[in-house]
Amino acid sequence: MPRHVLGVESTAHTFSASVVSSKGEILSNVKSVYAAPAGSGIHPIEASKHHAREATHVIEAAMSESGIRPDQLDAVCYSMGPGLGPCLRVGAVVSRTLAGSLGKPLVPVNHAVGHIELGCLLTGTEDPVVLLVSGGHSMVVVCSLGRWRVIGESLDLTVGQLLDQFGRHSGLASPCGRAVEQAAAKSSNYLPLPYSVKGNDVSFSGLLTAAKTLCDQGASFEDVAFSIQETAFAMLVEVTERALAFTGKKEVMVVGGVAANRRLSQMMDDMAVRHGASAKGVPVQYSGDCGAQIAWTGLLAFRSGVRIPIEESSVRQSWRLDTVDVPWRN
Repeated sequence: MPRHVLGVESTAHTFSASVVSSKGEILSNVKSVYAAPAGSGIHPIEASKHHAREATHVIEAAMSESGIRPDQLDAVCYSMGPGLGPCLRVGAVVSRTLAGSLGKPLVPVNHAVGHIELGCLLTGTEDPVVLLVSGGHSMVVVCSLGRWRVIGESLDLTVGQLLDQFGRHSGLASPCGRAVEQAAAKSSNYLPLPYSVKGNDVSFSGLLTAAKTLCDQGASFEDVAFSIQETAFAMLVEVTERALAFTGKKEVMVVGGVAANRRLSQMMDDMAVRHGASAKGVPVQYSGDCGAQIAWTGLLAFRSGVRIPIEESSVRQSWRLDTVDVPWRN
């Protein structure tokens, strides 16, 4: 039985390391975030340079904060994907180097599964309908037959990309979600925007174009921010509600960076009440990318016999969560 593992996250703008125990205790969760220039998104090469500069400091701080010596680790876990190639490679190289020098097993983790499993740990949910919303994902999933199954998703932009691209159009720097939320809270003037739900999937590209056009025509940023949130979140709540009704489950969980948005949480809570279900969101400090999601999910995987020889370790920029076996849920 593993006692402690180290998790390393590096899929996008965040380099993070965390030590967790077999009891689900998060003993440390240290992160450093690449700051993009105003009006621009994440530059993969520049972000990877940031990760390379910060890696040693972040890992040393995580180990120190945890009170665990490196030789007391039972495994090193890393985010194998999906994500930005240059960023993923930094985390993979650091993790395989550390695992090799310590003589510890190396465990690959799917970043999206990491969001979900950490959310289940922190919220106490057991078998939820999950809305995963971030810069890299917008999907509704449930667990069945040893995998998280996608039963609805965005056909183009993720909701995180929607908010980031809208914010950057107005001169903000990525990630823009928090600034858009703050602006939206200052308005209640809804401006009609395209609402596109197709079956149990959503489409955000038309919504983004229309929102940009409104800003270019002189509409206030606060009004458009309010309108884009109300529209996008209503679409996501609709497809989540349909999944809840279809599966008959009684738990709904929201995870990913956009889970920190209070308006989305409020709308999800209202929907769950109508179905006699409970709605829970991952705590804000763990909603974004973090080492804890990799460490905890890696520990679950390691317990189930998942590991990879160091010489065969790699990264996968595209790696859907519904192709990943989760044997600990069989």
